[in-house]
Amino acid sequence: MSLSLVPDYVFRDYKSVTPTFLRELGVTMLMTDLDYTLAPKSRRKPDDAVRQWLQELRDAGVTVMVISNNRSSTRAGEFCDALGVPYVRHAGKPSRRGLREGMERAGKKPSECAFLGDKLLTDVLAAKRMGIPALMVEPLEGPVGAWNHVLHLLQRPFKSLSGHDQR
Repeated sequence: MSLSLVPDYVFRDYKSVTPTFLRELGVTMLMTDLDYTLAPKSRRKPDDAVRQWLQELRDAGVTVMVISNNRSSTRAGEFCDALGVPYVRHAGKPSRRGLREGMERAGKKPSECAFLGDKLLTDVLAAKRMGIPALMVEPLEGPVGAWNHVLHLLQRPFKSLSGHDQR
């Protein structure tokens, strides 16, 4: 188990994470954060770009599951149900609990999985603690609020150490 905050890969956005890239990593299940990773928090329903990306992953045999720290099932439920994507809410990231639950529900081993998110202290750390590749994206529509601006500034040095910056 690693406590590193350095993401394994950094991407501009979720669409940059392609089926070919995941296949090269041996990933058959991509777990992903929701807010600011797949959609801004203000967007209640998925757009066509998310739908198309998910279809490309499905066509390539990649299972997708949303692992969200949202406590309410409303946000994740509305978004994921519209896509037909399973989800784990109140995951408690950076705890491994939510990721472990997602893998168990899908019948996957850590060696088959990766995690995609926009925050070091929750998403990247949870992936590292689980021993799976940590894929990081820039937050969609940028950080919102003063705290998120500070947080994202603090993340810059860690992202620059990735060695696999695809932005």
